[in-house]
Amino acid sequence: MRLSTWLHQQLPRIWTSRGWIAWLLRPIALIHSALLWIRALLWRRGLRQVQRLPVPVIVVGNVVAGGAGKTPLTIALVKHLQQQGWQAGVISRGHGRLSDDTRAVLPGSLPSEVGDEPLLIQQKTGAPVWVANQRAEAGRALLQAHPQVNILVCDDGLQHWALARDLEICVMDERGVGNGWLLPAGPLREPWPRPVDLLLHTGVNGLTGGFQALRQLAPVAHDAQGRSLALSSLIGQPVDAVAGLARPEAFFAMLRAVGLQLNQTTALPDHFDYAQGPPTASDRHLLCTEKDAVKLWLHQPQAFAVPLVLTPEVSFWQTLDKRLAEKPFR
Repeated sequence: MRLSTWLHQQLPRIWTSRGWIAWLLRPIALIHSALLWIRALLWRRGLRQVQRLPVPVIVVGNVVAGGAGKTPLTIALVKHLQQQGWQAGVISRGHGRLSDDTRAVLPGSLPSEVGDEPLLIQQKTGAPVWVANQRAEAGRALLQAHPQVNILVCDDGLQHWALARDLEICVMDERGVGNGWLLPAGPLREPWPRPVDLLLHTGVNGLTGGFQALRQLAPVAHDAQGRSLALSSLIGQPVDAVAGLARPEAFFAMLRAVGLQLNQTTALPDHFDYAQGPPTASDRHLLCTEKDAVKLWLHQPQAFAVPLVLTPEVSFWQTLDKRLAEKPFR
């Protein structure tokens, strides 16, 4: 077993408690904490310049390693803004892409060029999406190409302090903050609690405050040719499932929860490149997430992608709209 695979499987378990392995990693976490403190000091003292864009910026992110629902929330957020009359654009680093330039995400872009999450966001929302190592560069390029855009959503940018933001949304799932320690002894990217404008829980985690969101699978999956497949039609027959996510087991558990019998599950690291070795074809239906599909369909177009639907409570959207209305935007 490769070290990266072992870490992908074991670290989430280590981070649930303050066991002996977590204690062994604690000194590194203290160094991490010191580096974060120095970095924050540089921004507070103005020794590093914060870049402000000419339109409102909403940052979506989390404070723990691994997925908590940032991308589904970004998609839902962009669709909500569009319904409210905003002309929304999305900026991202494009994690996992092989390129390092500033570029637009187009419907036919390759995941290796722009990243799997930005490509999925573009395909699901139709909004302009740009990627760059520095989010402000992506924002400026997007606004130049699409001058009608009057608000930007930054996907996974909570710790990207170089970009000024008008609203911060933090997503938490059922893991909460785990053992409460910083990486690598715990799951935290930065100390918590810390101020955010909106906190959204996508699972019951015992943390107080914030809003709740329902996270569930759509009842119908689809393949690369656009063919639909009702999940209910698969009940009673074995199917295979693959997921290259931070927590693939969560996807498998959701499939089982709707009554599916999983014959074989393949858990892969987050942002897995299926060019390295796609799952072996079989006579059974192969289910995956939409994030996996943008890469897997290049090799196995017959795989069926199951959309993940994130539905925040109504009061979350009401509070968001109120905050946007109250902000003294430039």
